Amino acid sequence: MVLTNKDSYYFHTSDGVKLHYLDKGEGEAIVMLPGWSQSVEQYHHQMAFFSQHYRTIALDMRGHGHSEIAEYGYKVYRLAKDVDELLMHLSLDNVVLLGHDLGSAVILCYWDLFGASKINKLVLIERVAALVCNPEWSPQQIADYGPLVDPDSAMQIYNTVYGNKGNNYKAMLLNHEISNKMSEKEKQWLIKNSYHFPGKYAAELLYNHFHQDWRDVILRITVPTLIVAGRASPTSVSSQEWIHKQIKGSKLAIFEEEEGGKHFMFIEGADKFNRLVDEFIKAD
Repeated sequence: MVLTNKDSYYFHTSDGVKLHYLDKGEGEAIVMLPGWSQSVEQYHHQMAFFSQHYRTIALDMRGHGHSEIAEYGYKVYRLAKDVDELLMHLSLDNVVLLGHDLGSAVILCYWDLFGASKINKLVLIERVAALVCNPEWSPQQIADYGPLVDPDSAMQIYNTVYGNKGNNYKAMLLNHEISNKMSEKEKQWLIKNSYHFPGKYAAELLYNHFHQDWRDVILRITVPTLIVAGRASPTSVSSQEWIHKQIKGSKLAIFEEEEGGKHFMFIEGADKFNRLVDEFIKAD
């Protein structure tokens, strides 16, 4: 999980923010987006595997990892714009976009804003249609859309992350999302890595992330899509099945708990995850 200068690059966005990305290998391009408060280094298994056969790129979103901690722009739509500007900066098209958690929300927003012109395939890891529950939803709608918090809880979490207990919340959340299959060293690295994103900006982005509704966007996806989730994750399997049904021709992969099937299966079950994505990319 150590960056090398050889594979590490920077570019400036149209609103003046210096963003960091990894770029390694040659061939069809895979662009990977990490989750909330994480960095490109969460994809160290994927960088090592995919760069043998693909051009493998991972973007640190603003405020994350080695990117600049700007004072603005912590909205999902701005992060999607940043991705578009990265693709333009690298003159990329026909790419595979892969995102985990918040990263997959950025992908959905990218699709909504920019469509399929530069996209070949999508990989959505641990994504739900709506994170905040509508009190009027039926039990079936809750099962389908996969909300994880109610409106009051969303506000409480925002205040906690914004305040002086933000790092405690991040550690608690990650402990809930990681199984005992992950080594203690890697677990502690993920927790420590999440502390880099300042509480104020982490809270602003999380609040914006909470209040996105992707149901109508999911219905309009027309490129091959792989949906990946863990059986033991806070993300419900029923919500993944709903997304799978909405995207024609999509593929659904659920990692069982013994396979590292919680929120970070691409780390805990890296070998299977990498094979699965590789087969998906190569499939007609």
